[in-house]
Amino acid sequence: MARTKMVLAGEGGQGVQSVAKILVEAGYEAGKQVLYIPNFGVEQRGGVSIAFCQIADEKIGEPRFAKGDIVIMLSDRAIDRCDTYVDENAIVVYDTSVCTKKPECKCKKIIGIDANRIANEQLSARVFNIIILGVLIAATNVLEVSDIKNAMELALGKKFDAKPELRELNYKALEMGMNMIKDKVGA
Repeated sequence: MARTKMVLAGEGGQGVQSVAKILVEAGYEAGKQVLYIPNFGVEQRGGVSIAFCQIADEKIGEPRFAKGDIVIMLSDRAIDRCDTYVDENAIVVYDTSVCTKKPECKCKKIIGIDANRIANEQLSARVFNIIILGVLIAATNVLEVSDIKNAMELALGKKFDAKPELRELNYKALEMGMNMIKDKVGA
């Protein structure tokens, strides 16, 4: 792996920035080079929130990138804003249970998942973003699951210690996200 460029976009409050922080923390702890640039919409909550992440084995020479290797779109407005980051080599993932339309872009593959519905019906709305983290990890193979779990412990450990059932819930969400996409990413 030279460098993996990821774009995560959703509505403010969906946890896009939290996912990005856990992702780059996991990469850093795994000894990778990481870069994270948050981009918030006009409104802090309710606007489109975009996270640009890079994870690489070697030094990252440029902080910004024009096209992502994987672009996650979690709302209709995110679809509208993020097609500019997609090219023919990108994988696009969108949430069919939130988005009312499908992304229309020329890319390697468009994958629909229903993460929000599964979070609400089978787990908890609070772990929707962790399902997305699992999707991202399985789609890119950029980090080991153990790296992600260690970063989750760093980010959420105090909450896990206060309510141990949250650890199990978040780990289950991570696994569900990984299972949701692992058979869909092949070329």
